[in-house]
Amino acid sequence: MIDLSRNHFELFGLPARFAVPADAIERSYHEIQGRVHPDRYADATDAERRTAMQWATHVNEAYATLREPLKRARYLLALRGVDPQIETNTAMPAEFLTAQMEWREAVEEAALAADVDALDHLLARLRRDTHAEFDALGRELDEGRDAEAAASVRRLMFYEKIQEDIGHAIVAAEG
Repeated sequence: MIDLSRNHFELFGLPARFAVPADAIERSYHEIQGRVHPDRYADATDAERRTAMQWATHVNEAYATLREPLKRARYLLALRGVDPQIETNTAMPAEFLTAQMEWREAVEEAALAADVDALDHLLARLRRDTHAEFDALGRELDEGRDAEAAASVRRLMFYEKIQEDIGHAIVAAEG
């Protein structure tokens, strides 16, 4: 019923671009999942049920990748044969690294003081910065500037980690 060799964008009938509306991803996912869900094959043969399970798994993986902007960016780069070198390329501009240190110090200070208001303020600021970085990443990917996009992906992973740290600090401060 579905071609497992198609990439996630093809499977969902979407253009291979970063700027894909979330509602288009949702609609495609629900339409395809409705066709391949294993429950539809409850009375089928064992082989057909296994195939339906493979289809559903593939559709779920595609959905999980496309709905998350950072995963979608990494997937697009992979389709283009570009490795963002997440594990091996830790070189960042000094300005960015300094900003990261300042973020970490501010989070640590607010966490030690159990200052939820300060943590909320940091989180709001970080979300604005993250949003701006995603806007830049989208332009880079959609304009074919893959090397710049790979660097943006690495920066966004730093932002994601700091957001996670702030979330943990808020939970700890409220607990």
